[in-house]
Amino acid sequence: MKKLHFLISLLFLHFSNMQAQENLTYQKPPEHLAKLFEAPQTPSITMNTQRTYMLLMERPGFPSIEEVAQPEMRLAGLRINPKNNGPSRSYSYNKITIKDLKTSIEYPIDGLPQNPRISNLSWSPDGSKFAFSNSTPNGIELWINDLVSKKAKKISIDMLNDVFRNTISWTPASDALIVRVVDTERGNEPTAPLAPSGPVIQSNTGGEAPVRTYQDLLKNKFDEQLFNFYSSGKIIRVDLAGKQTPITNKGIFPSVDISPDGKYILLTRILEPFSYIVPYNRFTQKYEIWTIDGKLLKVLAEIPAVEEMPKGFDAEREGPRYFSWRSDAPSTLYFVKALDGGDPKNEVEFRDEVFSWNAPFHDEPVSVTKLKLRFAGIEWGNNTFAIISEYFYKTRKEVSYAFNPSEPKELKLIFDLNSEDAYSNPGSFEMERNANGKLVLLMNKAQNKLYLNGMGASPKGNEPFIDEFDMSTFKSTRLWQSKAPFFEEAMLMVNLEKSQILVSRESQTQNPNYFLVDYKKRKDLAQITNFGHPYPSLANVKSEYIQYERKDGVKLSGKLYLPAGYDKAKDGPLPVLMWAYPQEFKSASAAGQITDSPYRFIRMSAHSPLYWVADGYAVLDDPSFPIIGEGEEEPNDKFIEQLVGSAEAAINKLVEMGVGDKNRVAVGGHSYGAFMTANLLSHSNLFAAGIARSGAYNRTLTPFGFQSEERTLWEAKNVYAEMSPFMHAEKLNAPILLIHGEADNNSGTFPMQSERYFAALKGNGKTVRLVMLPHESHGYSSYESIMHMAWEMTEWLNKYVKNKK
Repeated sequence: MKKLHFLISLLFLHFSNMQAQENLTYQKPPEHLAKLFEAPQTPSITMNTQRTYMLLMERPGFPSIEEVAQPEMRLAGLRINPKNNGPSRSYSYNKITIKDLKTSIEYPIDGLPQNPRISNLSWSPDGSKFAFSNSTPNGIELWINDLVSKKAKKISIDMLNDVFRNTISWTPASDALIVRVVDTERGNEPTAPLAPSGPVIQSNTGGEAPVRTYQDLLKNKFDEQLFNFYSSGKIIRVDLAGKQTPITNKGIFPSVDISPDGKYILLTRILEPFSYIVPYNRFTQKYEIWTIDGKLLKVLAEIPAVEEMPKGFDAEREGPRYFSWRSDAPSTLYFVKALDGGDPKNEVEFRDEVFSWNAPFHDEPVSVTKLKLRFAGIEWGNNTFAIISEYFYKTRKEVSYAFNPSEPKELKLIFDLNSEDAYSNPGSFEMERNANGKLVLLMNKAQNKLYLNGMGASPKGNEPFIDEFDMSTFKSTRLWQSKAPFFEEAMLMVNLEKSQILVSRESQTQNPNYFLVDYKKRKDLAQITNFGHPYPSLANVKSEYIQYERKDGVKLSGKLYLPAGYDKAKDGPLPVLMWAYPQEFKSASAAGQITDSPYRFIRMSAHSPLYWVADGYAVLDDPSFPIIGEGEEEPNDKFIEQLVGSAEAAINKLVEMGVGDKNRVAVGGHSYGAFMTANLLSHSNLFAAGIARSGAYNRTLTPFGFQSEERTLWEAKNVYAEMSPFMHAEKLNAPILLIHGEADNNSGTFPMQSERYFAALKGNGKTVRLVMLPHESHGYSSYESIMHMAWEMTEWLNKYVKNKK
């Protein structure tokens, strides 16, 4: 009898450990961690074109789960709030303060509604006012603030259509706005039929159509009706008094662009039939030119839905693309056409051709130049100087040329770069908004100098800089550079004549603040902001940029954080949380470069691992996990070997330093970092536990490529299988915590990935916990979800790492 009771007890214990689910409400982590998560975010800033006023913009805390759980439409790659016809998941500001940069006086804005949800903020070209939208439960309002009166007022529109965002544009004269509004005559929302009229059928007649695994696609005719209902609208002109003038008829307009002279509007219109395998930005599109007074002037092109396109990151669709206004001319368009059929595998002398087209568009477009690589953009300066760039991902090659827009016969080489080589990066050219509100190259008064703003990556870490670039010799002269023990970054060239720049300055102990600096004298002229330390309890946390080497000689690095008051001699080695994200490279030398600074302030998003330094862990944040494939070899051909090698080198370094206990190391990551975590636990014995958030674990479910992998499953079956933790569930060597948002919208990381991986691990008797967060997307946003995530991670780390026996 005793033996029978003993067996029953064992069976009960066995099945209790295999229970399918737990009835658990939202939990919170310990108070000291919760307070860190609840700390207010540092305000964002923006300045007017004249650099006379700055806006300090504050965000509210995390939304409640009740807010996040509001109804939403998931259509054609969009997530729409059906109540106000805007995006269902968007960030907004709830407070704006105006700062006069001449007097340093700050002003609150009068006239704002209670509990505003401000977005789409847009400065007028003359810098005297700014417009913004305010989201309400039942609509999205248009507001304007005048800097003279410091008062905000609502314009006559209550129903902006903001499903595509960026719905507000100023006219060049700053006297009116061009906006997208809901069609007031659209009627009621379509209702779902009780029974379908027939099956949903898709077919293919032999053409190759490799597409990645997009989320939130249209699935049936009813989805099509809903997409049409919510995305359709009209483009109107509204003046500062609220007078509305219609410009277009009803349509789906994801893009609206006013010509620099204000006479024309370039529109992108989406047409039926809609696709069920690609999102809205690859639907059939028509490019149109309308006059500002509402006349259709020209249909530039109609491009069919892009369901079939060659494979690879260098592939492009056929037909004209990238229609844009030349920003330094009154009304000249430019666009690009592929000369290789859009297929990077085709061997041709030139891959792209760039055209210009002058208003009123009666004549044919004129060829500007042909490019040997893919078109990467034009930065316009004036009638005699512009910069055009090209790239090719396969070779990581980036090339920039100067040319004369008036006589574009010759391209003069400026830069020939490798996109992976951070140490050789010359920076990006500084831009400014001209009188029409368009971005052009920032030039000195004599119009013979440009300015480069770069991160200054080096073996010592990032040291941002400003260079002066001679437009005739193409040589650069250093004007200013960040110096230790600070990390300083030039945010804006405020006044060239007075050598003034706006600098963001931070250190390991000082929150980033903005300073007006004389870059010639390296003298502070004024401190613009005075943001305090958001995490006083972390003020004495120690941080250090560590460097080490993998067995194959690749140099690695990472940012190490140690708890406040930690004494190695007294406290001994600590439990470790390593949080990482792999990155692909084509060269070992580029993979080993330092691309961060040892002087950065400790800043934490809701998804940061740094909170756990306050719980007694040594946190190694963003250690290098380079996956390298040189020459003809692809990086992922040796993915597992390199992944494990990088982890082993990091752990050995921490043990050598005496700060990490090699038997109590956890590894974690989000998205591709979760994928990394599962692989490390399956192919090594290095870790005590793992945390994998919002990952993909079965690569056969992303058969047309993932991350930087261009090959399909059928071209690299062994690679896909070897890299899939799902295929190696029986090898998992340590407990793993899986967390996933039930409404994940990221390409490839369907919630099913975590559910199926959990089932595979459970079926193989592994220690695993799956937490599905209701209503959450790829990144978690609600207060309850973020707190519960922190609780789950804390409990897991304490049980399997810190208190591991």
